Amino acid sequence: MARRESTSSGPRVFFAGGGTGGHLYPGLAIARALKQLRPDVEPFFIGARRGIERDILPTTEFPHVLLDLHPLYRSKVWNNAKTVRGAIGAWRQLAHVAAEKAPSAVVGTGGYASGIALAYAAAHRIPYALQEQNSYPGLTMRFFARWAREIYLGYPEAMRHLKKAKRDALIDTGNPIEPPPSPRPDRGATRAAWGLPAAGGRVLLVFGGSQGARAINSAVAEWLRSGKRPSDLYVIWATGKGTYDEFAPLSTRGVVIRPYIAPMRDAYAVADLAVARAGAMGTAEMCAWGIPSLLVPLPTAAADHQSVNARTLAAAGAAVYIPQADFTAARLDATLRELLANPEELNRLAKGATARARPNAAREIASRIAAMLSSRERSAESRG
Repeated sequence: MARRESTSSGPRVFFAGGGTGGHLYPGLAIARALKQLRPDVEPFFIGARRGIERDILPTTEFPHVLLDLHPLYRSKVWNNAKTVRGAIGAWRQLAHVAAEKAPSAVVGTGGYASGIALAYAAAHRIPYALQEQNSYPGLTMRFFARWAREIYLGYPEAMRHLKKAKRDALIDTGNPIEPPPSPRPDRGATRAAWGLPAAGGRVLLVFGGSQGARAINSAVAEWLRSGKRPSDLYVIWATGKGTYDEFAPLSTRGVVIRPYIAPMRDAYAVADLAVARAGAMGTAEMCAWGIPSLLVPLPTAAADHQSVNARTLAAAGAAVYIPQADFTAARLDATLRELLANPEELNRLAKGATARARPNAAREIASRIAAMLSSRERSAESRG
């Protein structure tokens, strides 16, 4: 367990979520926006030892605890004994943390740690809110939605799957991301920083998350080896750290290959279109920057939620949906050529992406949580 003690005299808010960046980073964005609105509030993060938060939370400014939590094992059900033991131990740890300083509210963002923290909140009548990133909510979100004070939706389409929630609790905020800066970076200077011509042609951004995406990488590699890339189409490609050495030799004039891109705004600032997975946060960021995208969902994502995200954005005119089974070098080449030859269609997709953008979602969510805290404080004062 990793933990830092409380340094604030204001109300404490538990942020519970993790396992993947898609569950952790929304909580961090909301917590930082909340601190800007109410500096006296103490965000405290609840994570799992086996999730990405194990590496990320110790580098942040927030106190936190990491619990020995396990997922539900659907195929190897005998492993659920570890899940039960971990949940019992985690409940005791949460009780100890809450005894030191009780939370005034809990915010669940999904993942291993959300369920136990939300159950603790429900059992102790602590108000809680949920932030659901995807168009198809996960099991934890669907279960706890019925008692949530508020549910902040990254996709308004998620409402249809949260039928047990109170209707006035469902709030379409968009996903909390770091918004594009204003003014935006100078495009020519940023292209030059990537080693690309400052003007002319178009820039294709390819990425598959921090670990990369084997299916996307393989198709892009075959396309580049075929020599079909137009000379005025430049490529910035994040392969993921695990496969960078395999694909790095394909780097050439006009093709920039990196294992990982951070901060992503340096790539978004120059991208004219993108090839990516259909994770909630990546798609939210591309919409905020108005980038047309070819979305290739991860078919093994829980409940196939990435495919739902991709179909939703395609139906909204914000993206092109290509199932992974159909994503080949030939399909990539044909789709790119069709879009590049039709600027009106590319512009239509860019406008569709911008129409779905909610760049100020983190601040909107934080303001609602701040109002929840103020209401609780007023109630406490009236009782006192």
